[in-house]
Amino acid sequence: MWVLLRSGYPFRILLSLRGKWMGRRGLPRSLVPGPPRRRYRKEALPALEAPVLPVTATEIRQYLRAHGIPFQDGHSCLQAPSPFLGDSQLKDQTGATTSFSLYINKTTGRFLCMTSLAEGSWEDFQASVEGRRDGDREGILLSEAPGAEDSEEVRRIWDRAIPLWELPEPEEAQLARVMFGLTKVADDTLKRFSVRYLRSARSLVFPWFSPGGLRLRGLKLLGAEGQGDGVHYVETTIPRPSAYHNLFGLPLISRRDVEVVLTSRELDSLALSQSTGLPTLALPRGTTCLPPALLPYLEQFRRIVLWLGDDLRSWEAAKLFARKLNPKRCSLVRPGDQHPRPLEAVNRGLNLSRILRSALPAWHKSIVSFRQLREEVLGELSNVEQVAGVRWSRFPDLNRLLKGHRKGELTVFTGPTGSGKTTFISEYALDLCTQGVNTLWGSFEISNVRLARIMLTQFAVRRLEEQLDRYDEWADRFEDLPLYFMTFHGQQSIRTVIDTMQHAVYVYDICHVVIDNLQFMMGHEQLSTDRIAAQDYIVGAFRKFATDSSCHVTLVIHPRKEDDDKELQTASIFGSAKASQEADNVLILQDRKLVTGPGKRYLQVSKNRFDGDVGVFPLEFNKSSLTFSIPPKSKARLKKIKDDNELVAKKPSSGKKGAVPQNSKTCSGEAPDPCQPDPSKLSKVKKVQSPTLEQA
Repeated sequence: MWVLLRSGYPFRILLSLRGKWMGRRGLPRSLVPGPPRRRYRKEALPALEAPVLPVTATEIRQYLRAHGIPFQDGHSCLQAPSPFLGDSQLKDQTGATTSFSLYINKTTGRFLCMTSLAEGSWEDFQASVEGRRDGDREGILLSEAPGAEDSEEVRRIWDRAIPLWELPEPEEAQLARVMFGLTKVADDTLKRFSVRYLRSARSLVFPWFSPGGLRLRGLKLLGAEGQGDGVHYVETTIPRPSAYHNLFGLPLISRRDVEVVLTSRELDSLALSQSTGLPTLALPRGTTCLPPALLPYLEQFRRIVLWLGDDLRSWEAAKLFARKLNPKRCSLVRPGDQHPRPLEAVNRGLNLSRILRSALPAWHKSIVSFRQLREEVLGELSNVEQVAGVRWSRFPDLNRLLKGHRKGELTVFTGPTGSGKTTFISEYALDLCTQGVNTLWGSFEISNVRLARIMLTQFAVRRLEEQLDRYDEWADRFEDLPLYFMTFHGQQSIRTVIDTMQHAVYVYDICHVVIDNLQFMMGHEQLSTDRIAAQDYIVGAFRKFATDSSCHVTLVIHPRKEDDDKELQTASIFGSAKASQEADNVLILQDRKLVTGPGKRYLQVSKNRFDGDVGVFPLEFNKSSLTFSIPPKSKARLKKIKDDNELVAKKPSSGKKGAVPQNSKTCSGEAPDPCQPDPSKLSKVKKVQSPTLEQA
């Protein structure tokens, strides 16, 4: 079987099981109710250096037919009889043969046996099937059972938790209901979903029962903290989120149910179930990710309504999840003033059944008129800030120019050799990752160990070499970020990289991919001996991926060789103009080398397709924390260039033949140096050069 260790590398263990189910998971950290963050799994995506192509649904069907295995075609999985069951397990209590209980994912080939809970990769399934034909049952993949430490912790917390209505003090019970918004949720609803309250942590406890509700597999603790006029919820799960696959409410689902409502919070499921009586399930990771391991449990439903929240991020997540679930059976509840979260809708006295009836289909054959687009347009006009994307917390000036980080865009980033491109872009991506943007790093130039060391130092904002006693503390927090790494290094084929990115988007719901850098993929392309043509093809592939997958791609490209005293421009990007034409954003890390003292760095936004604002702002490098920050001295450190007529640039150094004079503009009271402006006053100077001047 395949056992996945915490390092992310699998190894095979063959066991003689004799039809019995066994397994063990590595022990995770014990629960400590605490930091207000959601936990995620970190693992490296495998490098596909061997010529192994991903399996397709057609290949899976052909294999099953060739081995005489009957199957049924489902929405996202193929169903077949399970080869992991003994003769006694193939029949139910009435003696009838059990229906197809093995689910094979059409996209990844991973399988799950709903009866024995065996799961694994497509290669594991092939090995098991071919081994069974020879009469031996070795090599069966085992599901990872919770560790002993987890089981004890789960049972200890569950036994200490009590129902809300059994709290000895009515005031405490009323306060808990107010904090969690449960004032209109009946005790019968809480009892039906087996919800309890842990007094010591002031948290609601949601159980995870195994199929059939026979065994307690895990818990989620939800704490509430006051934050201004609202409430901030803190989630902690046992086991870790990578192993916490609890569709809350699944034990209440009947085999005859054909419609279900998916929510992003357990509280919303309680409100929906009470108000509508419809089957409802809560996703274990909210709007962050829909693990493919959950898809087999949703195969029985002919209609799925996704009501994930009341903001634009929830709407984008609903559309992304509908792709996995088969959009033809999915409907989406559009966020709006009259379509808040289900729990809020109940508290406001809205009709939840009417809101569900207004859900929009996630799939349509074609757009025939503006009628199909008008609601989308209204949503963008009503949520301007959310449409702008996720805002950076470390780079406020970048927010003023780009407005935010948006899905489906391509950003090209360049800068001189040795200027700190990798260091800056790692902090740029880390900033977004700490805000819940699932990030995939493809570092072809430096090793993942070195990159992780840089990012950990930036995350802690301190030199951990001098504080090794705090390494575990910061490493634990860093590990909880939704951050993944490709294990490629050196030259790679663009097809291999794109396949890995598509796999990551499907499995981990990646929203941001960083490629550092493009030149490491050009050696494998056999299109022609023309490197420019090869680069154009690669840029086009990343552009198509970003659009089709609704994923932001940040592409690092080296500039062409130019004189050190010249500033880089959009046309300085290596290759043809295709890179800058395809890009939605172009960022240039300028590094001015000075004769006296260190160089001065600043970031130039030379293209912004979202709203057209371009400009520059200075950066200050902190060597101890490896971070770039905004100098606090100047208030006028950001200059936007809204008109080509306002182009202002540095005067060239005197003494060079053929130099084209350029105008410079300074603030009042400052005397510009006719030979070279003071770089400390870059924040007060607009720095953009005209393409015509560059060509001259």
